[in-house]
Amino acid sequence: MRTTLNISPEAMAKVRQLARQRAKPLGDIVSELILEAMQPRQAPAIRNGVPLFPAQPGEPPDLELINRLRDAEP
Repeated sequence: MRTTLNISPEAMAKVRQLARQRAKPLGDIVSELILEAMQPRQAPAIRNGVPLFPAQPGEPPDLELINRLRDAEP
């Protein structure tokens, strides 16, 4: 579908850059961005005012690992 949009020069430059990086037409990139922006976002879980990270697969860290990481030199 063809239409005319008024887009800020800064937004247009970023869309052009994405189009070049992904080797896709501008219209495809704009469509993807609009559809992505319209998806509902799930709010991050918060505990005691701190956002929680999603759980990662694998073994949880034990005290020995935590102590080693804490004591490691930067």
